[in-house]
Amino acid sequence: MKIFKIIGIVILSFCSILAHAQVPAPGEPQKEPIAIMNATAHIGNGEVIENSVITFENGVITNVADASKVRLDLSSYKVIDAEGMHVYPGLIASNTIMGLEEISAVRATRDQDETGEFNPNVRALIAYNTDSEIIPTTRFNGVLYAQTTPRGGRISGSSSVMDLDAWNWEDAVLKNDEGIHLNWPSKLQYPRWWLGETEWRENKEYDKQYEELKVFFNDAVSYSELSSTEVTNLKLEAMKGLFDGSKTLYIHTDRAKEILESIQFAQSVGVQKMVLVGGDQAYYVKDFLLENEIPIIVEETLRLPSRNSDAVDMPYKTPYLLHKAGLKVAIGQWGSVMQVRNLPFSAGTAAAYGLSKEEALQMVSLNPAEIMGVSDKIGSLEKDKIASLVISKGDILDMEGNKLEYVFIEGRQVTLEAHQQRLYKKFKEKYENE
Repeated sequence: MKIFKIIGIVILSFCSILAHAQVPAPGEPQKEPIAIMNATAHIGNGEVIENSVITFENGVITNVADASKVRLDLSSYKVIDAEGMHVYPGLIASNTIMGLEEISAVRATRDQDETGEFNPNVRALIAYNTDSEIIPTTRFNGVLYAQTTPRGGRISGSSSVMDLDAWNWEDAVLKNDEGIHLNWPSKLQYPRWWLGETEWRENKEYDKQYEELKVFFNDAVSYSELSSTEVTNLKLEAMKGLFDGSKTLYIHTDRAKEILESIQFAQSVGVQKMVLVGGDQAYYVKDFLLENEIPIIVEETLRLPSRNSDAVDMPYKTPYLLHKAGLKVAIGQWGSVMQVRNLPFSAGTAAAYGLSKEEALQMVSLNPAEIMGVSDKIGSLEKDKIASLVISKGDILDMEGNKLEYVFIEGRQVTLEAHQQRLYKKFKEKYENE
């Protein structure tokens, strides 16, 4: 009996540790109307209201106005006096593996990559882990939505737009299966440094890979034209939306020639909506992209250039150059999942290299919302949109100014505490008491 008692104590102790380490529970549904007064409102569409009043009820924005020009009866509202602070729409992280990976070095926590080359039927949203410890650390920098995207293969699968405060993936999904992701084959391959190579080498499999894509897409087109089928082909069924415009084809490629070839290929098979992802050399084909109205999700700015011949600041100024050319641009953050929290600072860097602060903000708010087809719900602070917003003491795109006081997702006030804060308090108390 004594041994069972000891085992029981150990189990209870372990459970208490786990309970303490759990991520914060989602916020409670909004119970009363809320008014944010006297803050500088950055709408997300380029507009700024210096002295604003923003109200929301039942998770929906009801008013966004200049506080000096309107009179509202706020007697039934919970009023937040945000004088000297700034209000922003929740930022949107594009092309991330948020919720699909926890620890990159532990295979059991990586669920973003399926076996096989053609997996359009793979759905990222059903693997989305709302209990990820990384999600709260991302929220407290102002990122409230993520385009959760699978990786690997020639066609990785479908992405979905998820909010970062939910009990499960069903609660988190804002728009499901909104796009299919195609990794276009490259004509050149990286040097094999372990063999002492320093030059790029020809991809001798390119023609074969191109033909495989052509066959698969032609099959998908034929399948989409069938009025009925005796047996459902899950892979081809998932492709149907590309040909009727209900889904977007996200083409992942960087080199100028491959950008041209991939888009022309997609057009030739009848794909209705396309977005370029990456596009490291997109500037060289900017006129083609503009003519064909192709939006682009560029890689994060906080990196070195991809080619030795590029200026060291090329990643910083690429968003400005593409914007100046007239393209719709979103800034992504898809290196390590831990880096997604740096999305506002990636936009801030672009603002230091040509963009205005409001243009940079739009590239991580309204522009990605428009690209993903959710701009009627999120992306800017406008009446009848979802009340997903943040209140910061300073400039959210600046590391010093990004100090959030309040976060609301669908009107729910979200806790700003996460694993890092718990560790800070733990060791702060330890050394203060010594």
